[in-house]
Amino acid sequence: MNHELKQLVEEINQAFLEHKSKNEQRLQELEKKGRADPVLKEQVDRIARDIQDLSEVKEKIERIETRLSRPAFEPHRRETDPQGDERRQAVLKYIRKGDSALTAGEAKLLSSDSDPDGGYWVTSSLSAQVIQKVYETSPMRKQVTVETISSDALEIPEDLNEAVAGWTSERAARTETDTPQIGLRRIPVHELYAEPRATQTLLDDARIDVESWLAQKISDKISRLENTAFISGDGAGKPRGILTHPAGTSAGQVCQVNSGHASQLTSDGLRALFYALKTPYLNRARWVMSRSSLEAISKLKDSQGNYLWQPGLQFGEPQTLLGHPVERMEDMPAVAANSLSVAFGDWQRAYTIVDRMGIRVLRDPFSAKPFVLFYTTKRTGGDVADFEAFVIQKTAA
Repeated sequence: MNHELKQLVEEINQAFLEHKSKNEQRLQELEKKGRADPVLKEQVDRIARDIQDLSEVKEKIERIETRLSRPAFEPHRRETDPQGDERRQAVLKYIRKGDSALTAGEAKLLSSDSDPDGGYWVTSSLSAQVIQKVYETSPMRKQVTVETISSDALEIPEDLNEAVAGWTSERAARTETDTPQIGLRRIPVHELYAEPRATQTLLDDARIDVESWLAQKISDKISRLENTAFISGDGAGKPRGILTHPAGTSAGQVCQVNSGHASQLTSDGLRALFYALKTPYLNRARWVMSRSSLEAISKLKDSQGNYLWQPGLQFGEPQTLLGHPVERMEDMPAVAANSLSVAFGDWQRAYTIVDRMGIRVLRDPFSAKPFVLFYTTKRTGGDVADFEAFVIQKTAA
């Protein structure tokens, strides 16, 4: 694995050197002729895409190595619950055969874990598999704060203003100062569903790992829906995304900084965005953008001729922009006029995801014969928790 990583890093380095060389030629042509050779432009774009492909492979290998190096890594960890294995077998029987196959004891065992409105909770091992897979495929969850609750909403105290203070002398009178107000920010959970299907023959085959199959199907659907909502959700029946709050610097608004061009990102615009973020948030700040936006940024240089973007050339080293890590999120908009394509901030403080405990699975062998449907629900919410912790670039002059 280390050999593969070393080879990948060398390939990324070679591609980056070629990218800089071709891009220098493109910039020189633009300066001399006012336009660049289309073939040369395509070469620069192709190399930028190749670097992103290599970087994605590098990040996947790094994640695998990190998991394998954990001291407690156990691919098939059993539940610590004394009834865990018995409950797991009951759930597998329910998935394969339905309610009628369960004994009274098994039905009672599952009912003890059921939601008040009915249905079976999956075993904690399967639930953990689903959540783990969602985390692995959801860039937003890896960056932000995630809270698990047992109610229908998370309430966060919100400091709306600061205390008033002032200078005084030893004998001067002291008048009462204003007391700061404390508000309450409420992040409700919303129901998210997936409905994977399988043939009864597949489920009857004991060689199939039904738990892993079901976990993969559920997590794929959930992670795609969640990622979109955490970025652009309107808050109506779904989480509210980072891009849907009004622009501004007052309470409940997000600072937006123009790129300086009507339809493109610019080095000056990105620097202005960088400096718009308040200093207390810089230490853990990360950039988020789509792959296409990152490719566009890879061509930009500062006034000293240095590239703003750098690929990760060491194990565990991320791509960086102006010295801060870049996280690719394909749900971020592509660069276009008036788009909000790039954001920068401390995401742990900026955004909170709220998960209600548990995942519910209902088996339906009737609605889509010969398939068995697994109607799966999960309750999740999300919203901005600190509006000053991130800033957004708007593509505008």
